[in-house]
Amino acid sequence: MPPLPPAIAELYPFAPNYFETDAGKMHYVDTGTGARGNVVLLHGNPSWSFLWRDLIKELAAKGFRCIAPDHLGMGLSDKPEKFLRLSDRIRHVEALLSQLGIEKFSLCVHDWGGAIGSGVATRASGKIEKLVITNTAAFRSLNIPKRIALCKIPGFGPFIVKAFNAFAWPATFMSVRQKLPAAVKAGFLLPYHSFRSRTAVANFVRDIPLSAKHPTYATLSEIENALPSLSEKPMLIAWGGLDFCFDDTFFEGWKQRFPHAKTIYCPDAGHYLLEDAGTHLVPEIAKFLSE
Repeated sequence: MPPLPPAIAELYPFAPNYFETDAGKMHYVDTGTGARGNVVLLHGNPSWSFLWRDLIKELAAKGFRCIAPDHLGMGLSDKPEKFLRLSDRIRHVEALLSQLGIEKFSLCVHDWGGAIGSGVATRASGKIEKLVITNTAAFRSLNIPKRIALCKIPGFGPFIVKAFNAFAWPATFMSVRQKLPAAVKAGFLLPYHSFRSRTAVANFVRDIPLSAKHPTYATLSEIENALPSLSEKPMLIAWGGLDFCFDDTFFEGWKQRFPHAKTIYCPDAGHYLLEDAGTHLVPEIAKFLSE
C-alpha cells in the first residue's frame, strides 16, 4: 500500500498492521498501551477504520489499546473478488483477536459493524467488558431505504455501485448534515477509487438479508436471538437522529432490547454521527469506557 496522501495521513496517523486471513490480508490499526484495557472498533459499509480516527486518538491518549480492522475489501485491506458474507466477517474478526491474544475488550460498532460485532460478542460474551452502539442494527428488519434497495437490484445495483461509486460517494454527503472538509471526504473515498476496489461495497449491500431465503438470514437470526446474553454488559447507545438508513426505529429497537443502556441522542447528526457530533460524542464515549 503506497503512503497515504499527506492531508489524509495527518488525520489518520496510524502505523499499518496486517493480518493474513483465508481470503486476503486484513489491515488494522493497533495503537495505545492497553493500560486501561482494550477497545475493538468495527466500521460498516462503505466506511473503514478512518471513521474512528478521532475516537482512537482520544482513547489511546487515555491508555486504551485500540484495535480497528478494515473488513476485507474495505479500507486498506486486500480487495478480494470473493463474496464474503456476515459469517465470514465475524470469523475474520475472531481470528484477528485470537492472533493478537485479546482476551477481554470493549466493543464500539457502527453500521454493519453492529451485526459483525454482535456476532463476535454473543459468541464470546465472557470476553466483553462494555459496548458502544452507534447507528447500526444486529436484528432483522424490513426497514430499508429506497436508495439502498436500488443498490440491491440484481445486476443493476452492483454495476452502479462499482462503475459509478454510487454508494461510497453519495455517503459523503447523504450520511452527514455538516459538509465534510475536503481532506475528510477524500479520506472516506480513498479506498474506493476503481471498479474492482468497490466489490465489497456492493457485496455488503447484497448481503442485507430481507427474507428467510437469503443466505445470511439465519446468521442474523442467530445473532438477534443471542443478544440477551449481553444484557448485563454496560452499554452506551449513541445515535444520530437524522440517519437516512438506520432511523429512529432501530434506535428504539436497541433500547427495547437493552433498557438499562445509557443513551445519547444527537437530533442533528446523520449516519456518520462522529463527523456531525464528534466534538460532543468522542469525550462522552471515552468517559463511558473509562468509568
